[in-house]
This record gives sequence, structure tokens and C-alpha cells, in this order.
Amino acid sequence: MSLQHTFGELKAQLAKRIIGQEKLVERLLITLLADGHLLVEGAPGLAKTTAVKALADHLEGDFHRIQFTPDLLPSDVTGSEIYRPETGQFDFQKGPIFHNLVLADEINRAPAKVQSALLEAMGERQVSVGMRTFPLDRLFMVMATQNPIEQEGTYPLPEAQLDRFLMHVTIDYPSAGAERDILHLARNDYRQGQPEIAIKVTAAQVFEARQAISEIYMAEPVEEYLLALVLASRDAGKLDPELGRWMAFGASPRGTIALDRCARAMAWLDGRDFVSPDDVRAIAFDVLRHRLLLTFEAEAEGMTPDAIIQRLIDCVPVSA
Repeated sequence: MSLQHTFGELKAQLAKRIIGQEKLVERLLITLLADGHLLVEGAPGLAKTTAVKALADHLEGDFHRIQFTPDLLPSDVTGSEIYRPETGQFDFQKGPIFHNLVLADEINRAPAKVQSALLEAMGERQVSVGMRTFPLDRLFMVMATQNPIEQEGTYPLPEAQLDRFLMHVTIDYPSAGAERDILHLARNDYRQGQPEIAIKVTAAQVFEARQAISEIYMAEPVEEYLLALVLASRDAGKLDPELGRWMAFGASPRGTIALDRCARAMAWLDGRDFVSPDDVRAIAFDVLRHRLLLTFEAEAEGMTPDAIIQRLIDCVPVSA
């Protein structure tokens, strides 16, 4: 069985458990294959936690959930040194960040120091305590969630820290048909328990898939289009005077790298060995949504990052 087929089967298995959130399932797998981290925003009860737990069940790795609260400390995430009276020495007790898959639930409820500790670990793939540095596992992925409904007592992530996330995915309520299927699935699980895991993916398979994705063919016109899209976000006024009025800051070079990796992963997951402009356009919203800073004027006029990205896509032509 080819790696593409294995991950295609994994996607199908996850879709059976996470009904009505196909986009979330696909973005989770793309994040895993692109070696990044995911920020998911949606109302409570939309299977955000269930999705990452289901992915962890299908991976040969460990999973840990951290509930972010206003009284959380950085050491509660990274770990701390504990004094051992019997030896007269301090030993480092590893925190929950030292797992393969970490769910940072309601990340915007924790103060800035805790958010920074998590995001430093995400960016540097290591934790420093005192004079010692502890590397994180090679297979390491964080999925953070935000609840957009309640804003009281929250600490919004600064733009510079948001940039550390590969993608920012927003999810909505499922359709009526999907809701019925969710109800039936919940009834069956309650009566019979959850079914056995049909497919397990090893860390070696994930690394092999990442290598295959990095070698996927991207034609020069597609690469030019990808670059033009990101560069247009920084100097949008040249394309459209209104865009120039609405855009304060565009995507960083990290956004360019993220768009490249995600487009490649999307193509590979779709069973292809080449990247098309459609892949770039399809993933652009989730890659760029949190990397664009709008002006006050844009917010006053009701503009959203998604509307701006759509305008950029409409304005930037595909190279011949």
C-alpha cells in the first residue's frame, strides 16, 4: 500500500468520526504532513478536541491536552525543576509539552507569559530551563483552539505570535444532514462503545510522507503565482487602491513558506504528484488569514481578512 493511499485511508477514517467537519480533518492532516501547528477557531461543541484526539488515536505517538486558564503558569506547560532531598539536587520534571500531539485548549484564556512559553517551544522545538536545554520529539504538533464567543477574561494572541501557526482555520456548525449523522454516531458509541482503530500510522511513515511532499513538482508559473499572491498582500495598493486603504501589514516570509508547504501537502493528499494554482488558492485563506493586519478603516467598513484574501486572489493573475 502506497503512502498516499495510507493517508487517504486515514483521512476517510477520521471523516467517519468527525462528521460534518471535513475541512478540519483535511487541515489537521495537512498540518501534520507540513510539519507545522494549527490554530482552530469555532464555537464550543464543534468537535475541535475530538478531531485532534481521533488523529492521536490513529498515530503511534502520545497525546496530551492542556486546558488554558488565567491562572496557568509557564512551568505548567514546559515543566519545572524539582528538588530531590535524597540526592540534594534539582531534577527537571518534564511538562505536558513533551508529547507528540498537544492540544492547547482555549489558548486565548492564558496570560501572555504562558502563550509565549508554548509558542517558543513550537518555534524552537526545545525547552530551556536554567542552564539546560531539552529538545522536543521530532514528531511534535500543537493544535490550539480559540472560542470566538466569549471575549471577557481572554488574552488575544499578538500578530507576531499568531504568525507561528502554520494555519488558522475557522469552523462553523454542520449541516442538518451531518447533524443527524452525528446524533446516530453518538447513539451507537453510547450503546456499543467506540469501534477499534482500523489503521495506525507510524512516525516513520509521517517522516517518509513529509520527504515525498517536499519533492512534489511545482512548475515555475505556479511558484511565481504563489510568490505574487504573498507579495501583493504587502503592497496591495498597486493592485487596487481600496486594498491599499484596508491593508496595514501583509504576510511575512514565513507565510510564503507555509503556503508552499501546505499547497504541496494538499496536492499529495489528493493523490497527485504536482501542485496546481487551485491548491494555492484553496489553502491561501487558512495560511494568510492570521497573517494580514487590517487598518482601522477596513474594520470600520466591515471588511474581514477572508474578504481581503478573496480580493487579492481576484486581482493576482496566474502566470502563463
